[in-house]
Amino acid sequence: QVQLVESGGGLVQAGGSLRLSCAASGRTFGSRGMGWFRQAPGKAREFVAGIKWNGGSTYYADSVKGRFTISRDNAKLTVYLQMNTPRPEDTAVYYCAARRVSSLSLRVDEMDYWGKGTLVTVSS
Repeated sequence: QVQLVESGGGLVQAGGSLRLSCAASGRTFGSRGMGWFRQAPGKAREFVAGIKWNGGSTYYADSVKGRFTISRDNAKLTVYLQMNTPRPEDTAVYYCAARRVSSLSLRVDEMDYWGKGTLVTVSS
């Protein structure tokens, strides 16, 4: 079993920056693909960024490419999402998710474990 706890959400001005963290439990963290997803009010949960088990491969949604960066520190059992120049349309609850396998995935239904989420509000 993997437990994920997100932190770092809050209110940020458009054009600012914010870093989300996801602390994981379990010795197998370093072998898992990880991802960040988000869900805005009235919308479906969507992929934001994913990272392979060793950080050697990352992937981003087109909407955040060039602005957000996903990274991980396996020694600290933590994955991060650096959000630069956020926009009001980035306002959502952000979820950290983990897979049972080492590869990353863009699909909500291919993630096996989820955190409870952290709210990010971007003001204009």
